[in-house]
Amino acid sequence: MKIGFIGVGKMASAIINAIKETDTSIIISGSSLERSIEIAKKLGVDYAKSHQELIDQVDLVVLGVKPQKFPSVLNGLIFKQAIMSMAAGITLEKLQQLTDDKLPLIRIMPNMNAIIRESTTAITFNEKASDKWKGYCLQLTNQFGKTYEIEEKDFDTFTALAGSSPAFIYQFIEAMAKAGVNNGISKDKALEIVEQTVMASALNLQETNSNPNDLIDAICSPGGTTIAGLMDLEKNHFTHTISSAIDQTITKAKRL
Repeated sequence: MKIGFIGVGKMASAIINAIKETDTSIIISGSSLERSIEIAKKLGVDYAKSHQELIDQVDLVVLGVKPQKFPSVLNGLIFKQAIMSMAAGITLEKLQQLTDDKLPLIRIMPNMNAIIRESTTAITFNEKASDKWKGYCLQLTNQFGKTYEIEEKDFDTFTALAGSSPAFIYQFIEAMAKAGVNNGISKDKALEIVEQTVMASALNLQETNSNPNDLIDAICSPGGTTIAGLMDLEKNHFTHTISSAIDQTITKAKRL
């Protein structure tokens, strides 16, 4: 299988690094020929002299273009193969209008954890995608993480829960570390402690197949330190703040 990437930003580069070790031939086309040569050398893949040259020689085109640039980048290009888009806000219907309604179209939404091959990725297909294409695409996306096949109507919610939420989690980790510094622990040590705790807590939730509330109850003892902290979080609207941030992210995604 030969895969071509049009647009090679951070996300596309992370995906390429994950899949180039498989039985896959990769070629890229960036914003300019000079940029394509530079990135191809860095990633250890081939480059095309133009987007159309790339399209004419691959089995699958992956679009790593920013959503607002789709119309200008795709204008005049002639596609003849399956197309995979990773752009937020570009629906399969919109992609069909910009390309060809007779082709298999795939929409994915990975997150930046693809860098460490631990992306949480959503995927959906149009009616032209055969079971063979679906199987291949799922195999491909699982190379850089875990894939969830969901209905397209849920993509904006998925974008908030998996695409944007790592930034919220990092903000939480940073806040916890600052609290450690405020109470006498060095920033490096505080970060190390919080990182390990967050990672192990998520793993505990997965491996025990527990409900979060069950584990919260297991940690809290009557009149103890943990319940005191939790009550303060709720007094400061912690749950509502997180939920509101997700809602705002979804609203923004729907406007793209």
